[in-house]
Amino acid sequence: MEQFLLSLITGIFIGGAAGYLGTLMLSKRMALVAGPLGHLTLPGIALALIYGFDISLGAFPFVILGIVLIWLFEVKTKLPMEALTAIVFSAGVGIAFLFLPIDQAEQALVGDITKVGYKETIITIVLCLLVFLVVKKIYSQMSLINISEDIAKAEKINIKKINFFYLGSIAIIVALGVKMVGGLLTAALVAIPVSASRNLSKNLSQYIFLATFFGILSAFLGILLFKISGFPAGPLIIISNALIFLVSVVLKKA
Repeated sequence: MEQFLLSLITGIFIGGAAGYLGTLMLSKRMALVAGPLGHLTLPGIALALIYGFDISLGAFPFVILGIVLIWLFEVKTKLPMEALTAIVFSAGVGIAFLFLPIDQAEQALVGDITKVGYKETIITIVLCLLVFLVVKKIYSQMSLINISEDIAKAEKINIKKINFFYLGSIAIIVALGVKMVGGLLTAALVAIPVSASRNLSKNLSQYIFLATFFGILSAFLGILLFKISGFPAGPLIIISNALIFLVSVVLKKA
């Protein structure tokens, strides 16, 4: 029961922070970027599995490196962020599969939040609260940048700085997300709750609240279903997310 509660607390914080961050990512059409960045963590996950330390700790330096490279390439080349992400993540995946232990690939690909300890839970809570604070601080500026960079420049917003903090927040959620759902499924943590929220919300406040709530709810349901059924928690969290989205579609139609 103690382990279950630690997993539940960890999952709830990651799910809520991912849902909140997703409200910005969807408006910038970047919700799927978390997927390639999740794949970029695979070299770090492989090292963590080989040397026996936490996979989020292994994932974090690689996703940070990827974020910095994408940010620098965007500044230098002006190419779309989606294209640059694809270039960086494909290189990372190629490197990962050179030395990823095949017998431990399942944990790398679908995660395992059911083995977190006290230290990992506390670190996760602190990082998720940091993401909440950063996103709250830059939300209005990032929203204006999404609408028009020219207007943002006219308002004297430092676009490079805001984008860097924004990408850093994505990096943290992706690194934490691999512990929860693995390197393959991280995009779902930010894309599905916010899509369900978009179906049901009527204003910005509802949009943010519902996305955060759905992220929390899907994590809770997925981990609870793991406790009941014994199936892997990561896929169950994603399935819970998908069911919430389907319900939102039905309610929107009604």
